[in-house]
Formats: sequence, C-alpha cells, structure tokens
Amino acid sequence: MLVLLLFIFVLAAFLGFELIQKVPSQLHTPLMSGSNAISGITIVGAIIASGAIEGKMGIILGFIALILATINVVGGYMVTDRMLAMFHSKKDDK
Repeated sequence: MLVLLLFIFVLAAFLGFELIQKVPSQLHTPLMSGSNAISGITIVGAIIASGAIEGKMGIILGFIALILATINVVGGYMVTDRMLAMFHSKKDDK
C-alpha cells in the first residue's frame, strides 16, 4: 500500500509539473484563480493519504503532501489577489 501511495504521489508531482509548464503565461493567473477551490480537494486527499497507512513513512508522506497542497492553495490566492489589485484605479486608493 505504501508503494502505491508513493507511486501516486510521484506521478502527481511529475504530471502537475508538466501540465503547468505547458500553460502559456497569459493564461496561468486566470487558470490558477479559477482552480483554487478545486485545489482544496488536494488538501482533503493529503489528509486521507496521511491517515491511510499505519507507520511513520505514510504519515510523513501525507504530511509533506498536505504542506505542498496548502502552499499551492495559499499561493494561488495570493497571485489572484495581486492580479485583481492591478485592476484597481488610482482614484480608488484616495
């Protein structure tokens, strides 16, 4: 079971890297802002993965997945906030 979870973790990492690398830079920010809610599912999956296996290795891998998924979601919201801030006019700040 641990080998299967490790395989899924590594496969997801490579697949995610390849998919993000193929997205043009003009579409990256709108795509990220639209998928932040869906990215919350990865946090739930990481929590389930960390509790699926008894032993330290499963807990460690699940915890690493949880941290990376959380960084992804928080980073996505930060980029979205920056993107939306670009559309505020200077008159709104006064």
